[in-house]
Amino acid sequence: MLGVGRRDSDGFSMWQWPDWSFWEDRRGGKVNRARVAALVVNGTAVLFLFFHGMAIADGDNGALRTGVALGLLGGYGLSCVLALWYGPVSPPRTRIAFVAVLFTLGSAPTFVLGAPHDLTDLTYAIAIGLTLLPLRYSLLLGPATVLGQIGWSLLGDGTVHWAAVLTLVLVTVFLGSILALNFTIGHLRVAREQVKRMAVTEERERVARDLHDILGHSLSTMTVKLGLARRILESADDIGPAVSEIRELEGLSRQALSDVRATVSGYRTVTLATEIAGARIALRAAGVRAELPTVADDVPSELQPVFGYVVREAVTNVLRHSDAQSCTIRLGHDWVEISDNGTDVPETTAGHGLTGLAERLAAVSGTVEHGRCPGGGFRVLARGPASPAEAGPR
Repeated sequence: MLGVGRRDSDGFSMWQWPDWSFWEDRRGGKVNRARVAALVVNGTAVLFLFFHGMAIADGDNGALRTGVALGLLGGYGLSCVLALWYGPVSPPRTRIAFVAVLFTLGSAPTFVLGAPHDLTDLTYAIAIGLTLLPLRYSLLLGPATVLGQIGWSLLGDGTVHWAAVLTLVLVTVFLGSILALNFTIGHLRVAREQVKRMAVTEERERVARDLHDILGHSLSTMTVKLGLARRILESADDIGPAVSEIRELEGLSRQALSDVRATVSGYRTVTLATEIAGARIALRAAGVRAELPTVADDVPSELQPVFGYVVREAVTNVLRHSDAQSCTIRLGHDWVEISDNGTDVPETTAGHGLTGLAERLAAVSGTVEHGRCPGGGFRVLARGPASPAEAGPR
């Protein structure tokens, strides 16, 4: 058969083998409950073969033919149950074997008894075939069985048992619908679990990114101020400046703690003006000459938070990785540039901070560039979505 083993994981295809892999999930060593429920519901329908068996036993077909027909019918019912349990989680060739065995056992009693109307029993085989095989093949099973039943009846006594034909069609549609519903519900449950996992992962990434941005900047500023306070205490009799630095450290510590709590709870907001003010304090404490914009009102409100993160991360890198003597922040309507004149330039490969900036800019359809300046030092340039490639600072 062409297409055996072919799966299209990216979209629906008539060649696609129905994916029942969610039935293989185990929780605490217990079998998937959806699999058990499907077996119970559909297996119960197979019990109707018992009434057909009683009709065969009451008929006048002779002991031998009756015994063979009942044995084949019992094997057919057992095979239906086994196919319902093992077939959906089996490889393609095993599925084909299941369907072939079901059609053989389901039609055999009909040939033994010479009763074409009994082909109605193949409704179970057809429904299971719809469950196990690609639609390109399984959709042919029902019409082929109906045509076979009608043709055999016409070639036999010339009378078509339309009630049996209608039963074959309706029961096949009913059983196929039940199995399709089980299939859909199972995949919806899997999709819901995946959405939950993705939501948890996304929240973890958000917290990790925000904590990196918050603590990286705050701890870098606090380290610089601690070093400055230590040098003042070591080299001067007047401890006033050192006490002032320590007071600012206390304020920074409280603010960092507040930011961490707000980040975890999801209520923390960043503003560009606040980050520029914080950059002024941090750069002054590190002895870096700062050229900063005085206002940030021209920047659109949707870009204010992300540009604030850009300023925070870039200034943190200046404090941690650079020996710069000056740092300049330039601001446009939809771009922000942070550059320094350090000679100890950090590696240009993106770390956690720069990667986080790229993710934040991408969320607002913006871009971020970083690298060495032509005249020395390091530069970070972020553009908003309205910035054409040729706009902004060179």
